[in-house]
Amino acid sequence: MSRFNARKHQASLQPLFALSKQLHESTLEPALRHLVLMRVSQINGCAWCLDMHSKDARAAGETEQRLHVLPAWRETTFYSERERAALAWAEALTSLPARDQSVPDALYEQARAQFDEQELVDLTLLVTMINSWNRINIAAQPEVGDYRPGMLE
Repeated sequence: MSRFNARKHQASLQPLFALSKQLHESTLEPALRHLVLMRVSQINGCAWCLDMHSKDARAAGETEQRLHVLPAWRETTFYSERERAALAWAEALTSLPARDQSVPDALYEQARAQFDEQELVDLTLLVTMINSWNRINIAAQPEVGDYRPGMLE
């Protein structure tokens, strides 16, 4: 049983829903967005978001193989250079070191080689947004498993 039902508080969550919609309509490819949403949710241990995003990714045509090995994406050739840059950027922003709150210049350069400035802003907002949703769902502890693809779109 969940602690609280975040979905009942639409007015409070409206800015996050609006950002989600905006990013869904961005120029970032759906497959890339799904991978980033999954990877950040894996890092944060958000079961509800993992259930949701794995179902949405599969419904959009993502392969089981790429979803299963996502935690070890660096060790496989299943992901494009653009996806690799996005995953590295997402991991760096999600796991900022406690003392050095910066993203290494080399990682920024890797990301800029794959994304124009607007895309990098959108990618950064995507990472920020899913980190927020992860924290809300980890706090609320909603029941996991009843999500259906596209249910919240």
